[in-house]
Amino acid sequence: MPLALLALAIGAFGIGTTEFVIMGLLPEVAGDFGVSIPTAGFLVTGYALGVMFGAPLMTVLGTKISRKRMLMLLMGLFIAGNLLSALAPGFGVMLAGRVIASLAHGAFFGIGSVVAADLVAPDKKAGAIAMMFTGLTVANVVGVPLGTLVGQSVGWRVTFGIVAALGVVGLVGIAKLVPDLPKPEGVHLRHELAAFKNAQVLLAMAMTVLGFGGVFAAITYIAPMMTHVAGFADGSVTWLLVLFGLGMVGGNLIGGKYADRALMPMLYVSLGALAVVLALFTLTAHNKVLAAVTIALIGALGFATVPPLQKRVLDQAHGAPTLASAVNIGAFNLGNALSAWLGGLVIAGGLGYTAPNWVGAILAAAALVLAVLSAVLERRESAPSAVVAGAVPAERQSAVHH
Repeated sequence: MPLALLALAIGAFGIGTTEFVIMGLLPEVAGDFGVSIPTAGFLVTGYALGVMFGAPLMTVLGTKISRKRMLMLLMGLFIAGNLLSALAPGFGVMLAGRVIASLAHGAFFGIGSVVAADLVAPDKKAGAIAMMFTGLTVANVVGVPLGTLVGQSVGWRVTFGIVAALGVVGLVGIAKLVPDLPKPEGVHLRHELAAFKNAQVLLAMAMTVLGFGGVFAAITYIAPMMTHVAGFADGSVTWLLVLFGLGMVGGNLIGGKYADRALMPMLYVSLGALAVVLALFTLTAHNKVLAAVTIALIGALGFATVPPLQKRVLDQAHGAPTLASAVNIGAFNLGNALSAWLGGLVIAGGLGYTAPNWVGAILAAAALVLAVLSAVLERRESAPSAVVAGAVPAERQSAVHH
C-alpha cells in the first residue's frame, strides 16, 4: 500500500475523533450549557446533517482545483470548526462550530476514497479505501477514548482544542505525502451528476443511510444507556468506547478484504447480523459483560459495511465517481442524523434508554432488504444480454434441423 494512504489515514483519524468523541461527552456538554441529553444530541445530528449537505457542496466547489489542494483546504476548515467549538460561549455557537467542522468531513472521505482507489491496482481498491478508513476506526480506539477521558477529567473544551491540533497534523501529512495527481481529462460536473441517474448508485446510498444509521441509533446514546441501564460508572464509558473502536477496526479491515472478493454476500452477512445484534442489545444492555460484548459486535458489523458500500458506489458511478463518493459519505451521516433524532424521540417519549436499539435494528433490517433488491435488479438487468447472447446459437441450431 502506498505511503500516501498513511496521510489520508491521519486526516481520517482527526475527523473520526471529532465525529465520535461527542457521544462520550454528551452529559458534560449538556450540564455545562444547561440543556437536556436529547437536546445535546443535536450536536450529533447537526454534525451529521452538515456532512450530508457539505459533501456535495464542497466537492462541487472543489472541481476546479486539484484533489490534493482540496483535501488541504478541507482540513483547514476542519481545524477552524473545532477551534470554534472549543471556545464556544453558548450551545448555539458550539453547534455552529460542529457544523463548520462537518462541512469538511464528507468531501474529505469522498475525495480521499477516489484518491486511495487510484493509487492501487483494480483488485486492491476496496482494501485501499479500508486502509484510509482505518484512521477513522483507530480514532475510536485511541482518539475518542482519550478525548472522552480528557473531557471528563479536565473539560470538554480541552478535548476539542486537541482535536483541532490533530487537524494540523493531518494537514501537514497531506501536504508532505499525498501526490498531486492530475485530474481526469474530460470529466465535468455534468458527468458527475449523471451518476445519480443510475438506480444502483441510489440503492447503495439508501443502504448506507439505513445500515450505518442502525449503528448510530444505539451508539449515540451509549453513555446514558450504559450508566443508567447497565450500571457502569461514568468513567467506564471510556473503555466501552475502546471496545466499540476495536470492533470498528476489525470490521473495517474484514469488510475491505472480502469486498474485493464477494461484495454483495459481504453486505448480506454484515447487515443481517447487525440487525440481530442491535435487537438483542435491548436485552444485553442490562448486563455489564453482555453489553460490552455487544458494543464491540456493533462496531465490527457496522464498519464491515463501509468498504463494500463505498466500493459499490465507486463501481456503479464508474468514470465520474468523485461526487457520488462524497455524497455517499453524506449518506452515512444522513443515517447518523436520522437515527440520532429517532433515538432521541423514543427516549423523550418515555420508552427508556434501550429503545434506540430497536430503532437501529429496524433500520439495519431495511438496509438488508434493499441489498437483496439491488442484487435482484442487477441480475435482471444482465439477463437480457445473456438471452441475446444465447439466441444466435439456438437460431442456428433450428436452421440446421429444417
